[in-house]
Amino acid sequence: QVQHVESRGGLVQPGGSLRLSCAASGFALSTYTMSWYRQHRGKERELVASISSGSINKIYEDSVQGRFTISRENAAQMVYLQMTNLNADDTALYFCNIDSRTYGSLKPWGPGTQVIVSS
Repeated sequence: QVQHVESRGGLVQPGGSLRLSCAASGFALSTYTMSWYRQHRGKERELVASISSGSINKIYEDSVQGRFTISRENAAQMVYLQMTNLNADDTALYFCNIDSRTYGSLKPWGPGTQVIVSS
């Protein structure tokens, strides 16, 4: 059974940092370009960052460039998103999945992990 389980979100003050984790199972993570997505309340889910299977290529959405870093551990079936200098616009529900720009159909979505940036 294909699953993504996101974790390590939380409440953080502006300027703070969080490191999100995604545990994938039921498929060979190492063969896929993986991405993090986020969904602001009442809006469509958007792609935030992508990482190629061998971690060579990384792409970021403009608003997070320089603040977020995506990484992966293929042997552990894990994908991470290090987020720094967080601001209120980063408040959202964060998900991981295979890359929507590379693949025609995505794996089932996990529950996501909530990030709230507030003082």
